[in-house]
Amino acid sequence: MSTPLAAAFGRAIGQKVELRLKDGRSVFGRLAGTDDHLNLVLEEAEIRDESGARRLGRLIVRGSGVSSVHTARGPRS
Repeated sequence: MSTPLAAAFGRAIGQKVELRLKDGRSVFGRLAGTDDHLNLVLEEAEIRDESGARRLGRLIVRGSGVSSVHTARGPRS
């Protein structure tokens, strides 16, 4: 069964997002997919923390490690 939160993530597929992780880091990328546990797949991912930015490519982020998700405004790119 799909939850409202899972449905919202489904509508965000293809959009650029920022994930704020519980450990204070931020991950940026294009949302490519999600699952029933709200694990997230990002394409063209980049992580930013106090030491700078690193490109990671495709990244799977465990949903329990995410504190918030922010989407970019405007059309999907």
